[in-house]
Amino acid sequence: MGKITGFLEFERAGPRYAPVSERVKHWREFVLPMSEEDTKVQAARCMDCGIPYCHTGCPVNNQIPDWNDLVYHNDWKQAAHDLHSTNNFPEVTGRVCPAPCEAACTLNIDEVPVTIKAIERAIADRAFEQGWVAPEPPETRTGKRVAVVGSGPAGLAAAQQLARAGHEVHVYEKSAKPGGLLRYGIPDFKMEKEIVERRVKQMEAEGVTFHCNVNVGQDLSAKELETTYDALLLTGGAEQPFDFFANAPGRELDGIHFAMDFLPQQNRRISGEAPPAMANAKEILARDKHVIVIGGGDTGSDCIGTSFRQGAKSVTQLEIMPMPPEHENKAMTWPNWPLKLRVSTSQAEGAMVEYSVSTTGFSGSGGKIEKLHYVHVDNNLQPVPGTDAELPADLVLLAMGFSGPIEEGLVTELGLEVVARGRFKGLNADESDYKIAGRRNVFAAGDIRRGQSLVVWAIREGRQAAHAVDKFLMGTTTLPR
Repeated sequence: MGKITGFLEFERAGPRYAPVSERVKHWREFVLPMSEEDTKVQAARCMDCGIPYCHTGCPVNNQIPDWNDLVYHNDWKQAAHDLHSTNNFPEVTGRVCPAPCEAACTLNIDEVPVTIKAIERAIADRAFEQGWVAPEPPETRTGKRVAVVGSGPAGLAAAQQLARAGHEVHVYEKSAKPGGLLRYGIPDFKMEKEIVERRVKQMEAEGVTFHCNVNVGQDLSAKELETTYDALLLTGGAEQPFDFFANAPGRELDGIHFAMDFLPQQNRRISGEAPPAMANAKEILARDKHVIVIGGGDTGSDCIGTSFRQGAKSVTQLEIMPMPPEHENKAMTWPNWPLKLRVSTSQAEGAMVEYSVSTTGFSGSGGKIEKLHYVHVDNNLQPVPGTDAELPADLVLLAMGFSGPIEEGLVTELGLEVVARGRFKGLNADESDYKIAGRRNVFAAGDIRRGQSLVVWAIREGRQAAHAVDKFLMGTTTLPR
């Protein structure tokens, strides 16, 4: 693959970032892409490892060694073709995926994996720049009609696959614009929304029809979709946030908000959607405030970066789990995703991160929050006596994950059973064909089915659901799983 001795000759090098002092002043992406030559050098590090464990680390099973080899040999167009054969939106995953493929890379045994994510983004961006990404309408139409509820990554991937198979696809989205989490959850400094918009345009040219500002289960009957379409695919996501402090002292104080009440507002401001979308919502801003983010995942990190760009006085992130080790035990974890200390780009912008901390309550005056109270916990998450303390808090953002789909509207109308899925709740969809048990033509995919997960998993679910729907409608399918 590539240059046989490349992994011995070349050091790992990834894209650089704009300085913190500059990037916190705007909302644009701040990753500085690698040059063409540097990308080829990094692709040359992909070794002839025999068993490409990166395939197992990637949920969409990207053919990583193949397109690394093509980049090294300067065949970017074929690399883009290969990349799109397994992933509908590589320009998205090349920006926001945590890259489990790199954790599974054979070179990661020595902690110097191939920079797969950066190469993926370089290929995808070059494909758009060169005009290689074009609509792919079907040659023939099947006469079958499919409704997709939700236009996040799972819904978009499924809709594109089904439209290319020749079906008439209608996507219903409750927000003003398509994209779901991609548009309203991910901050613009991680992924600018033109990335989503150009894919939507491509899909429209392929025959997909988007119906926005339609909340199925409220504005439009879900049962009507079930009966008027040949198949109904639910990809509405897992939007019900965990609230572990529902009964905590001071939870009712003004200034305590869920992360996904905070992040979409800023995305809407940037897109110019703010006035109509926020007419009935309380405006949440971090400007001149001491901000505390509870939760240590990607959503919490996004809250940090957004708070800094809004002009927060300080940002502190609280995590109940112990600080992870700086390095994992490779013999115990590789090629699986390891638990180890990671510093996100948002945390690196100046956040204070506290581990082994459990929030015990909130206090304030005049109905507004002023302090967060906490206690340190041991490795068993039990309070350590005598460690009670407090932090100044003008804004507290709860980013502790999501329990499953919102259990009203569509879910209630269709009488769908909501069952436990580990920590999460998801629709009782069959694991093999994505069809919901007991329903004639209703399918589910993405976070609404498997629980809160990664964008790349949503894309995989959407593609596999499209395979299942096409097979259900036509008896056979050529769509990949």
